[in-house]
Amino acid sequence: MTSPAVELRPATADDFDPIATMLGVVFHHTQDPDALAVERPLHDPARGIVAVDGEAIVGNAGSFDREMAVPGGVVPCAHVTGVGVLPTHRRQGILRRLMERQLRDVAAAGREPIAALWASETAIYPRFGYGFAGARVQFEADLTGTGLPAPAPGRLRAGPPATLRSELAKLYDELRPQRPGWSSRDDNWWSYLLADLPSQRDGATERLAAVHEDTSGTVDGYAIWRTRGDWEHGGPNGVVRVSEVVAANPDAYRALWRFLFSLDLTRRLTYGMATPDEPLPHLVPEPRRLQSQLVDGLWVRVVDVPGALRARAYRAPLDVVVELTDAILPANAGRWRVTTDGRSTTCERSTDPADLAFDVLELGAVYLGGTSLHALGRAGRVHELTPEALVAADTAFGWHQAPGGMEVF
Repeated sequence: MTSPAVELRPATADDFDPIATMLGVVFHHTQDPDALAVERPLHDPARGIVAVDGEAIVGNAGSFDREMAVPGGVVPCAHVTGVGVLPTHRRQGILRRLMERQLRDVAAAGREPIAALWASETAIYPRFGYGFAGARVQFEADLTGTGLPAPAPGRLRAGPPATLRSELAKLYDELRPQRPGWSSRDDNWWSYLLADLPSQRDGATERLAAVHEDTSGTVDGYAIWRTRGDWEHGGPNGVVRVSEVVAANPDAYRALWRFLFSLDLTRRLTYGMATPDEPLPHLVPEPRRLQSQLVDGLWVRVVDVPGALRARAYRAPLDVVVELTDAILPANAGRWRVTTDGRSTTCERSTDPADLAFDVLELGAVYLGGTSLHALGRAGRVHELTPEALVAADTAFGWHQAPGGMEVF
């Protein structure tokens, strides 16, 4: 059922507080004024759409203007956020209207070839062409008896993240283009990510950071974490809550994780942003103690097919004709010939017979190189029309590093 009384309109700067209140109801939490003050500079009303019933805001879909690293490059990406509809207005078609309007607006603007989001419920967003593009691994590590090899020469410096902010940002920006799924961070984003509000600590300490320097004094890694003390009859049982580990080389990576694994009075460690190809399981003597769990991460929606496919690199040469369907953005539908030598790519309309057929959802799933096109074929979601075309395309769309988002947006 649709609700003709509910209208969609562009958001305004005055909508920030009502949107926040509405989303607090949707996501079952009380909004913290201090947290909203940190979030407010991120808000761009020009990128928001609200659903209104009379004067009341009953739904919202927003996005951030950020870049995202993709295989071999960086592209503008609509970072979709704040999507929700009040429970009093569910099952009225409002969410679909918001999501479709947002996608059409992004396509009409012609700047961002892809959109991405973190899904609150994974059954929702495939309906709008978002594909599961990057898994992540959560560690709930048992630190008792889980050591790491001694690090190479170098040193660590620790302190409040704010005092190390320029070094953290510099290294992140240097590495970001080579890490699919990583998003750009301007000053407002760093302020937001490093804000350390007491209401968000859940009984843990203030956030801490450490940078790793190589023997020449160059910063080549950092970690951000907090700890929560706990005691049992048998002694200390503290937990280390890691939010980021960024390393330019194996020496920095090993040194940072060895440090985090050896903090006094701690027995457990949590980290929720590891990639499926994370090196850590190959460093610890007993990988089972990491207690790894694979969950979903980034979801990607291709908005401009030729723009998106030309913007990334490929692992192998490819010449394939793809028959695409797209129920929301019909300009994407039809046959496309994708030709690449790995670095330089063309994507043009074609009247030749198709080699593969699938929906724009599957294209989003494989776009960052983290989902196997061949696996989607085995699931019956990609149809091979020319023998061996699927293997060739799967090889080309793959990438040597699994994608991973560094923060939920």
